[in-house]
Amino acid sequence: MTTMTQITSRPVERLHGRVRVPGDKSISHRAAMFGAVAEGVTEVHGFLNSLDCRATLAAIEALGVRVEADWRGASGELRIYGVGPGGFRPPAGGEVVLDLGNSGTSLRLMSGLLCGQGFAATLTGDESLQRRPMRRVTEPLARMGADVVTEPNGTPPVRIRPVAKLHGVEYRLPVASAQVKSCLLLATLFADGETVLVEETPTRDHTEIMLGAFGAPVSAERGRVTLVGGAPLAATVLDVPGDLSSAAFLTVAASLVPGSELRIECVGVNPTRTGVLEILKRMGANVELAGLRSWNGEPVADLHVRFAPLHGITVPQALVANAIDEFPVLFVAAACADGVTELSGASELRVKESDRIGAMAEGLAACGVAVEEKADGITICGNGVIGGQVDSRGDHRVAMSFAVAGCASECGVTVAGCENVDTSFPGFAQTAGEAGFDLEVV
Repeated sequence: MTTMTQITSRPVERLHGRVRVPGDKSISHRAAMFGAVAEGVTEVHGFLNSLDCRATLAAIEALGVRVEADWRGASGELRIYGVGPGGFRPPAGGEVVLDLGNSGTSLRLMSGLLCGQGFAATLTGDESLQRRPMRRVTEPLARMGADVVTEPNGTPPVRIRPVAKLHGVEYRLPVASAQVKSCLLLATLFADGETVLVEETPTRDHTEIMLGAFGAPVSAERGRVTLVGGAPLAATVLDVPGDLSSAAFLTVAASLVPGSELRIECVGVNPTRTGVLEILKRMGANVELAGLRSWNGEPVADLHVRFAPLHGITVPQALVANAIDEFPVLFVAAACADGVTELSGASELRVKESDRIGAMAEGLAACGVAVEEKADGITICGNGVIGGQVDSRGDHRVAMSFAVAGCASECGVTVAGCENVDTSFPGFAQTAGEAGFDLEVV
């Protein structure tokens, strides 16, 4: 991979053609972890070749799991030789230390996977990762009998010590978080009894779907997820669809540039992830799903996007959790829309790879957009993006969002701090160029 440090995105006349985005990051992480503890060889097609997902692969390999990979640009074909329950092997000395880079998903899900093992582990990462809140997973894990601690302020490193056995719990998630839910389900694989998780707001359900694909006794209905602990997983074959979060950047861009018509092929359209599409449609976007089909229980379709004038909205609270990763680029859509867009109830954006509310507000203001920050959201007065220079604060989604802003701006946007774009969208500049972006990459 070539590391980008700066992107300059210039205005374009239109976007058009057919493109594919790399594999879904959330599904790729889970495929690696479930394949690692399954019995037999799991094949994964279209695994995302991103820095975050490679961190998960490196972690399971450090635990003694054999992985054969054929990398083909932004995707990979994997064979994961599962070690079954209790098959992880720490290095000599009895304690494993895993550096998970910038990957919050790896950190939270691996915490659940490792707290029921018979050895000590320490999970850490880069400076950004070490600011992420972890009590939301360590507290319910402790209820399951885990011995897991963080720094006094609740941030990594996460230190896990072996315990005799975990036990299932009934737990109501206080914050809508698929990572917390998935962490506890992974821990339940090594626990006695049954775990029942209750969600007030449904979150992405890739973990539940994949548990079913591996043969686990899981059920999900009406905001309750139930998993019986201790059941072995059977290896399977998985196809990873394109990542809707990555497709969102191209979808917004094609919605904003007059004359655009773009088809984004083979994108995962799981209903727990399509909040971004619903918000765009409420703003007036012209996005159609074509050729709906199923891959391993995950719905997949082509996105057919045409330019349409957008208008500001008040984002419904019911859609916030399911669009949380896509709000940076939705803020760009709001900046180019007619009227005011209001978002509240999204304080989770403050504790992502960066403070995404602060980073986007600062950058939009630098590009001539009237914005007002709130503790849990933002108000954006849409009147178009003039252009300017912004700092992404090292956040991949912020960086790509301002690349989108540049193609719909009056005079272009230069984005600094783009080093982490490959954490989620390897080949972003090439794919965007195929769609018609005019990018200069340093």
